[in-house]
Amino acid sequence: MLFLYNIAITLADFFLKIIALFNPKMKLFVAGRKTVFETLSQKIKPQDKTIWFHAASLGEYEQGLPVIEKIKEKYPSHKIVLTFFSPSGYEVRKNNTVADATVYLPMDTKKNTQRFLKLVHPEKAFFIKYEYWPNYLNELKKSNTPTYLISGIFRENQLFFKWYGQFYRNALNTFTYFFVQNEASKKLLLQLNKTNIAVSGDTRFDRVAAILEKDNSLDFISQFKNNTLTIVIGSSWPKDESLLIEYINSSTQNVKFIIAPHNIKAEQIQQLKNSISKKTVLFSEKENKNLAEFDVFIIDTIGILTKIYSYADIAYVGGGFGNPGVHNILEPATFGVPIVIGSNFSHFAEATALVNLGGCISITNQNELKNAFDSLISNDTIRDEKGAICSNFVNTNKGATSLIIENI
Repeated sequence: MLFLYNIAITLADFFLKIIALFNPKMKLFVAGRKTVFETLSQKIKPQDKTIWFHAASLGEYEQGLPVIEKIKEKYPSHKIVLTFFSPSGYEVRKNNTVADATVYLPMDTKKNTQRFLKLVHPEKAFFIKYEYWPNYLNELKKSNTPTYLISGIFRENQLFFKWYGQFYRNALNTFTYFFVQNEASKKLLLQLNKTNIAVSGDTRFDRVAAILEKDNSLDFISQFKNNTLTIVIGSSWPKDESLLIEYINSSTQNVKFIIAPHNIKAEQIQQLKNSISKKTVLFSEKENKNLAEFDVFIIDTIGILTKIYSYADIAYVGGGFGNPGVHNILEPATFGVPIVIGSNFSHFAEATALVNLGGCISITNQNELKNAFDSLISNDTIRDEKGAICSNFVNTNKGATSLIIENI
């Protein structure tokens, strides 16, 4: 089976290079991997002690960040190597300060894995949440490198638990320890006779809780808000925006709106601005303007949404009308903000929990969106109660990072 897998990976590598000629994102995926080994040879020397973390994309990086930071504290003489599989993770966090070398993960061919691990020679390896690359895992096993899965989550529909999934089950044999998010994941692994498991919870709670200790002030947001009740719309997609724009345009209440779309391409940002009838300003146009005069602020940049949530009285988190579903709701939750989302959230444990607890409202149509917003705007008590549920939820779920560090 490994032989067939290696053929498939080699073919995939070939065809991806062809697709990259026509697809901008795939072009980044392919081009970014061309310099990986050169970068590693420059930044990692044979005498260096190293620890390797792998994140599929941006969400997994954010999830693993608390552990990376603690490992860096615990092993100050070691170099941290961070790899990404996806451009959406690498391109955003390639200039992070926590890792000594940040690169794309080379494709999982035997030649690549052997060359990569020879250059990196990690003393420990961490895979965040998921991604199980058989050649990398097998080579780590051969070299007796302790290998951990952190914030892991397993579901019955994964290949590991199918009758034909033996090849993928074999990949799990390479892990030294599994730190999983919930009891359901542990039970599934126990069915495979895995006992090297701890239910540690989700490290994202530690990351978002730590946000409160940072300086989250943004003068231009404070100027725009001007002590007015503000709804922050984060990571919105067109399906979210079609409902939100109708509400914004028809609203007669004294409310301001901040929109941070998922896609910030200039053409789409301009279309969004043109569809709003109220006085609207873009982040890129904010200089020399009296921001307090505007009703809607569109954030056509990245990297500041977390801080913006600290100014929210109500948050709408996008993605809940598409696949794979709603974006990160923990960032507004940690600030004690009541949250509204779309209906596609069932694959996200934190969203499901907060909907069940009542801190988060799920809507399916325009009328439900209007009712949710109107209720939260007009009733301070409801807004405060739901906000408190959100902040308490984050606080009670902290501690995964400490448990992982203590058990390594």
